[in-house]
Amino acid sequence: MSFKETLSKAREQRGMTQQELSDKLYVTRQAVSRWENGETEPSVDMRKLIANVLDVPVIQLLDIDVSELCQCCGTPFTVPNMPHGTDADGEENIEYCKWCYDGGEFMYSSEEELIEKTAPFLMEATGMSQDEAVSFMGVLVPNLKHWQ
Repeated sequence: MSFKETLSKAREQRGMTQQELSDKLYVTRQAVSRWENGETEPSVDMRKLIANVLDVPVIQLLDIDVSELCQCCGTPFTVPNMPHGTDADGEENIEYCKWCYDGGEFMYSSEEELIEKTAPFLMEATGMSQDEAVSFMGVLVPNLKHWQ
């Protein structure tokens, strides 16, 4: 489900008007309307606030299918030439990328280490600022299989 559909549905399930939601988020009603119409989308940090106000998981507001991502770092396998990781016996492991999992061993010992080392790549690929990349990864990474 897209962000605009998820937002509208969650807001309506809580019996809130666009104005009531906007008051809680300290934005205009028009901003909420534009989000629900798909004209604009809020930042990751605003989505965190929206999730808190509407009592929904933040990952639900990111409109991401985590099954298509490396289950350690979140890199999409749709990236051209994205290599899969390998198990200890050399067999390909389709859940993880080579940068996270190679020869049956994970390269990162904590979510914090992963985010610190990979946020610059996300910044380069997307044009996000460091704060945006770290915030985005802070929402995504805990929802990936390796970190649960």
